[in-house]
Amino acid sequence: MAERDLAQEIHRDRTASVVVGGRRLTIEEVDAVAKGRRGVVLSDDPRWREHIERGAEFLRARLAAGATVYGVNTGYGDACVVDVPPELVEALPLQLTRYHGCGMGRHLDEGETLAVVVARLNSLAYGYSGVRGVLLERLADLVNLRVLPRIPAEGSVGASGDLTPLSYVAAALVGEREVTFEGAVHSAAAVWARLGRAPLVLAPKEGLALMNGTAVMTGLACLAFVRAAHLARVAARLTALATVALDGRAAHFDRLIFDAKPHAGQALAAEWIRDDLAGRDDAPGQRLQDRYSIRCAPHVIGVACDALTWMRRDIENELNSANDNPLVDPERERVLHGGNFYGGHIAFAMDAMKTAVANLADLMDRQLALLVDEKFNNGLPRNLSGASPARLAISHGFKAVQISSSAWTAEALKLTMPASVFSRSTESHNQDKVSMGTIAARDCLRVIELTEQVAAAHVLATVQAARLRIAMEAREDVLTAPLAAFVEEVAAVSPFVDEDRPLEPDLRRLTAKMADAALVVCTNDSTHGAR
Repeated sequence: MAERDLAQEIHRDRTASVVVGGRRLTIEEVDAVAKGRRGVVLSDDPRWREHIERGAEFLRARLAAGATVYGVNTGYGDACVVDVPPELVEALPLQLTRYHGCGMGRHLDEGETLAVVVARLNSLAYGYSGVRGVLLERLADLVNLRVLPRIPAEGSVGASGDLTPLSYVAAALVGEREVTFEGAVHSAAAVWARLGRAPLVLAPKEGLALMNGTAVMTGLACLAFVRAAHLARVAARLTALATVALDGRAAHFDRLIFDAKPHAGQALAAEWIRDDLAGRDDAPGQRLQDRYSIRCAPHVIGVACDALTWMRRDIENELNSANDNPLVDPERERVLHGGNFYGGHIAFAMDAMKTAVANLADLMDRQLALLVDEKFNNGLPRNLSGASPARLAISHGFKAVQISSSAWTAEALKLTMPASVFSRSTESHNQDKVSMGTIAARDCLRVIELTEQVAAAHVLATVQAARLRIAMEAREDVLTAPLAAFVEEVAAVSPFVDEDRPLEPDLRRLTAKMADAALVVCTNDSTHGAR
């Protein structure tokens, strides 16, 4: 591919791309790039571009004047007391990328890798890292051309940044290690040659600038936020549908109850449920109070909704920060050595998020347990079997699904142990207090994955229960319009279970929709904390 054609491909549609440079990025923009819906493009504002080049030029001038700059003409970490001879300064960045090539575990998937690269690009685009504009352009190339570093998930303690996993991003730029491209694994050098590009030669601070930051944990946190917000909304929808299926009371979600205890997220969750039940009247013969997993659902979901507000603040602040070391201040001609690579805010947000999400899993699992149990489901068939009377004795409906849901819930709850309190002193006690933010983010994504599986099980079972309730009551107005539309959407993925069958394919299809936040649970509203 010719250089001109490549540039046209990258910049083919600025309106469909996320602009990086001179503006704040949002969680949703990172998520859109990660899902392949948008590309990235660097700002064309000449003032921003001048600011980037001024930082790189200032750093070059400092070196030419004989100044000592950490990680540029000194060793790294505990070796900061080691002076690097001038003739080796140019070689130092490549050394850094190479010796950190020791990651292990699974490789980040395509969406996760895209989120990581966007997070690193945006941080460097603030102009305090002393990198050249060409480095930012090459990071944008990774995204737009889908030249994706194969990043092992394990090996970061979250300070001094995500050094080891981000070394794979740096290595891809310089033509080393492996990348995925067009659906296959290739050497980075081979892909750049195929694209007609020479690998990037890193300037003295650029290896450190690429690696010494919080991009892995922050990119993963953006993805976790979107999925957690979707789960909160799904949990509210399922509570409304379960209320109908169990012949429960809509009065539990009356506005006054939540005005009297004014947590905003709790009130919003109750409003979602109330809207889904609009027009439903409680009958005299109903149980006076539904069980806690129904009646207290807004209180459980509301915790997650309220937590998402401060999580958004902290995740987007980290996303829109210069988080490497040292920072370059060309305006005042200073190089500032600090600790912005410390990922404590992301670590704490991810530890809190996994607890809030695991509580959603527990809530949904308890609701599912009520639905399948004929002692508590107010007349529905045992295990929600839809079998004919002649086949009922050998039919078990959703019995095994409830068992599996309980297993997934237990695993999610087990993983809520906070990672951020397990700091380990590393690197000759230079990195003696670290954030563990990337471990927290990975744990959080696993809790979310398990919770999405619980939600998928709950969706299938609750839709089955609602259909059974409609058949029992022999009328068409059992469901409100939003709930009826939801049932129809799910029915397209999983037909009514009238005869026992393996439900794994249905669960997998539905879980994939969950992970993509593609299950339609609302129209005009948005999750508390999400824009």
